[in-house]
Amino acid sequence: MTDPRTTVVVITHNRRAELLRTLDRLAGLPERPEVIVTDNASTDGTAAAVRRHHPRVRLLRAARNLGAVGRNAAVRHVRTPYVAFCDDDSWWAPGSLSGAADLLDRYPALATVTARIVVEPEGTDDPIVEELRGSPVPGPRWLPGPALGSFLAAATVLRADAFRTAGGFHPRLWLGGEEELLAADLAADGWWLTYADDLAVHHQPSELRDSTVRRAHGIRNTLWFTWLRRPAGRALRRTWYLARTVPRDTTSLRGFAEAAAAWPWVLRERRVLPAEVESRLRALEHAQRASTARRYVG
Repeated sequence: MTDPRTTVVVITHNRRAELLRTLDRLAGLPERPEVIVTDNASTDGTAAAVRRHHPRVRLLRAARNLGAVGRNAAVRHVRTPYVAFCDDDSWWAPGSLSGAADLLDRYPALATVTARIVVEPEGTDDPIVEELRGSPVPGPRWLPGPALGSFLAAATVLRADAFRTAGGFHPRLWLGGEEELLAADLAADGWWLTYADDLAVHHQPSELRDSTVRRAHGIRNTLWFTWLRRPAGRALRRTWYLARTVPRDTTSLRGFAEAAAAWPWVLRERRVLPAEVESRLRALEHAQRASTARRYVG
């Protein structure tokens, strides 16, 4: 079974062995998807290894580490109607790309389909799966699964044109909760996001990561999203809530300091979400306050 509807986009930086494992997995999928890799300025021989072991993969080499914007660069080369994101330490389960494409074909107002995340090598569900299954976001009855207020890039298939129209990932956010802003902008454009429990992505978390930097960026990006899109009163309350609940350490201080330093461009780009989208975010926010699966803050 081949399926020409979806292109897989992978971003990577200095994780050669893990990327090759992911590309091996993707090459074995029955859908036989086209794969585009953005190498974010790796210095460990990643590009040469991809060319040698996976010559059919389209390789883009960035001059610097673009973070999530490396996905934007790859999507410019996508010619299929759908794009599936994938990290260098994750891979799609057989049949899941076709299952997501079927949903996007069937529901024209649907922009994203997020799959269940299976953590390897244990083969257990990621803690965030329960949140996805029980999403409190209200949605229309026709949705094939729970409505979502955001998505996890490495577990999501998106409508490529909707992604482009919304502007892709914001160039300043880099990595760390970068999906939240794009998800809100997709909703503001009239699109819906959903979760599909029968589709799966496998994730074997890399040991080659700086969790401290990622957490600082997650706090910063959450604040930027809040200031860019939420009404003034809600933005102030959300900022105060984060200030009270994030760990009191230098990492959190760094996240707040980087966020505050960006006030000039944040004010220039501020665009408040429609009331309907804001109401969905409030429902999600209320539920997340009790969550134990938050990735970057809380």
